[in-house]
Amino acid sequence: MLPVKEKGRKEKILETSIELFGKKGFQETSIQDIVSANDLTKGSFYYYFKSKEDVLVYIHERFINHLLHEQEMIIESATSNREKLEAVVKMLIANIRTNGNSAMVFFREMRHLSEERTEQILPKRHQFQRNIASILSAGCEAGEFRQGLHVDMLSFAVLGMANWSYFWFEPEGEISEDELTAIFMDMIFKGIEEDAS
Repeated sequence: MLPVKEKGRKEKILETSIELFGKKGFQETSIQDIVSANDLTKGSFYYYFKSKEDVLVYIHERFINHLLHEQEMIIESATSNREKLEAVVKMLIANIRTNGNSAMVFFREMRHLSEERTEQILPKRHQFQRNIASILSAGCEAGEFRQGLHVDMLSFAVLGMANWSYFWFEPEGEISEDELTAIFMDMIFKGIEEDAS
């Protein structure tokens, strides 16, 4: 394990890299850009990371691990499946304020990972989608949602809607996180809730 001081330095490199990748893009950001922004030598950079791709993997791993942890807490809560689905969408929207640059890098820059490193990340991304599908499936079984929904396809639709928000939603704008969540959930629930009439 790294000493506390070195952990802090590694974290600073990661945070700087997230900012640079977010602004300039992964390909346009050089290792020299990263070390200059942190007042380090390239030797110091290679002490913490094997390559620029290694930094990108760390960013991806940390981001998806955080989302999975938050999602698991929602799934384990004693709430309805409708409330769980809404909580997951709200969590994704709220995350734009706290982790917007990380999200941008996560969604935009994955194409720059090698096949081997992509295979390292994909299972966790797939798990997040499957967890949403399981909420939808449980909701169908409980009579909260209509029977016969294609929960896999619907889970991708929910993710696509929420994830694309990272590219255009302004948390400081006229629409709040709660209002955007309500708009999204209204669109979703009008399509999937069981008709009570």
